[in-house]
Amino acid sequence: MCQPTLLIDIDGVISLFGFEPRRRPAGRFVTVDGVLHFLSETAGGLLLGLMGQFELVWCSGWEEKADEYLPHALGLPPGLPHLSFPPAAAGDRRHWKLAAIDRYAGPERPLAWVDDAHDDTCHTWAAERSGPTLLVRTEPAVGLTARHADELRAWALALQPRPALG
Repeated sequence: MCQPTLLIDIDGVISLFGFEPRRRPAGRFVTVDGVLHFLSETAGGLLLGLMGQFELVWCSGWEEKADEYLPHALGLPPGLPHLSFPPAAAGDRRHWKLAAIDRYAGPERPLAWVDDAHDDTCHTWAAERSGPTLLVRTEPAVGLTARHADELRAWALALQPRPALG
């Protein structure tokens, strides 16, 4: 089985929002194309720790901007692939990211998707995919946590073939 893909949203996963200003989580403000973002202090290290188990892929409306800004800001290697999101086909009422995810990963490749905004169409899609699929939901004020990373690691480990006994 090939290495699973880890699709990573940014807003609400790495770029946090909705927290109380006086109870701000660990992180720092950065400007991306004139827009202020608060980046989690821990997300970069957690993602680095998952690189051995997953192919990391940006799955965000940031598209190519993710690789322009985030590797340096988070301590990640440059050159991670990103998904592009053309306008949805007429009549497609699914989540706006699903068509691009299908084009990238196909129906069989194992994938996990970390996002703060999975809707019912995402859960239906995940249940109907023939490949192993894990949806991990974050809270936008907290983002990616060690608990999420542990869940992802355990899921990837469970996909690995077991050695034959004897």
